[in-house]
Amino acid sequence: MRSTKTSTRGFTLIELLLYVGILSLFLVVLTDMFGGAIDVQLESQSSGAVEQDGRYILQRVAYDVGQAREMTVPAAIGEQTATLQMRVNGQSATYDLTGTDLRITDALGSSLANSALTQISNLAFLRLGNVGGKAAIQVRFTVTSKTVRAAGPTARNFQTTIGLR
Repeated sequence: MRSTKTSTRGFTLIELLLYVGILSLFLVVLTDMFGGAIDVQLESQSSGAVEQDGRYILQRVAYDVGQAREMTVPAAIGEQTATLQMRVNGQSATYDLTGTDLRITDALGSSLANSALTQISNLAFLRLGNVGGKAAIQVRFTVTSKTVRAAGPTARNFQTTIGLR
């Protein structure tokens, strides 16, 4: 008598568990890599927005102060305010905070100096100079990113001193 053995095609429970374990490990590694890539992108976006807005604000204030003939606020040497008001080319120009945005109001209207990705805080204008001499202004502010990232928001302090012509 011959015994016939039937062969079954398929997976054993051990093989199936092994494949599921390897696939799970592979998915965990891919998820971790994807999460790391997202964190790097958010970090780059956050720090880029802070740097770009900070540099723009410094350059814009420096340009306007350089063009100004008269500074009305802060009025006295040593006075510090959260508003800067001056006469640029015969027109009034004002820098002030509206909530967490730096607003510039001039003859053309009102506009924001920072982007929607950042907020401004600790804005201070300190009038410097000598009695009878040309005025100078020290500008200080903090730019903070609104981008949410694992390590928290990116923030940087900016400061410069600019003299009237």
